[in-house]
Amino acid sequence: MSAVPTLDPLAAYALWAGSYPAQAHNPVMQAEQRAMLALLPPSLRGQHVLDAGCGSGRYLLHALQRGAEYVTGVDLSPQMLARAAQELGDVDAGRYTLREGSLEALPLADASVDLSLCALALGHLPQLPPALAELRRVTRPGGWVLCSDVHPIGPALGWRRDFKAGGQRYAVRHTQHLYSHWHAACAALGLAIDAVSEPMLDPADIPAGAHFDPAALQVPVALVLRLRRLP
Repeated sequence: MSAVPTLDPLAAYALWAGSYPAQAHNPVMQAEQRAMLALLPPSLRGQHVLDAGCGSGRYLLHALQRGAEYVTGVDLSPQMLARAAQELGDVDAGRYTLREGSLEALPLADASVDLSLCALALGHLPQLPPALAELRRVTRPGGWVLCSDVHPIGPALGWRRDFKAGGQRYAVRHTQHLYSHWHAACAALGLAIDAVSEPMLDPADIPAGAHFDPAALQVPVALVLRLRRLP
């Protein structure tokens, strides 16, 4: 069996974007999304919400459904931003902006958003602090930062974030970030950990006949943290 090439995120999502669904499209993402939405305020009325690493825009749509006044999506991949634009096609253009940019240099002003989301993206970075510092910077004092990533148990069990394009399977570069790394970074940056969720798979989400690691049913598959931006 040939080795699966591991790509950096920019190269990977350039290939993946064309077939990347707007919704949570596998059991891990479904478990992650349930946990994220449970920690997301039920009403975002009047708020400006950022989705950093927005991908195809699924959390932008959730924020709008919960009443956000304005949403901003930032992604490193122009191809993924084009996918997000497609999914937001029915939304009033005055309610959203899509911007190309890095998690480590967000193209927003200081304290300009009420809530920042970053879902399943921070594992693409070798270190947490630079991106968490940026999420803190753009979030107003007292605002929320809601993050998720593949649970650090996953890489220890050999899980990969992979996809298929042009008949070839690829993996996306991923760095294992332990809870201790999150705790240390948040303490240093002035982000208070308000809630932590470690969702597990729902067996009902696994398609019949799917090839799946049985160990995945015994361990958490995502790490979700709700952080308060301190003054």
